[in-house]
Amino acid sequence: MRFPLTAIAFLVLAGCASFGGRGLAPGTPAAEVERVMGPAADKRVHEGETWLYFPRQPYGQATYVARIGRDGRLIAIEQRLTDESVARIMPGKTTLEEVRELLGPPYTDTNFARMQREILVPYAVYVQASPDGVVREVYKMSDPDYRLSDCCGP
Repeated sequence: MRFPLTAIAFLVLAGCASFGGRGLAPGTPAAEVERVMGPAADKRVHEGETWLYFPRQPYGQATYVARIGRDGRLIAIEQRLTDESVARIMPGKTTLEEVRELLGPPYTDTNFARMQREILVPYAVYVQASPDGVVREVYKMSDPDYRLSDCCGP
């Protein structure tokens, strides 16, 4: 009885580890990527690659970027809502356009005119930018407790 349960647990974890469990391996045609993952929320061209964004908010803590090569085939799928990605946002330097390219489309985008801030919320990460489109503050909230776990700004 123990072996079948262990085997089932292994197969479930292997299937959830990446989108490879869904049949998406490098070389998969872009049309198949969108058939499996759904329509891309955003598409951007970056250094000859096409990046397809698949956010999984509000309840999923992920935004996946499928990198498609010039040949129209999948290079890789990356999870972008990571501590490493958030750490690349530099207050006073990074623009909102760069944040959108890095993290993908936000779950919400709100403009607070009196504060002179536009606030992007790519799930539990709040990126505030001034009217010139430059990031001024980044707040990362821990989930599910929503405690302020990391704050950086000028």
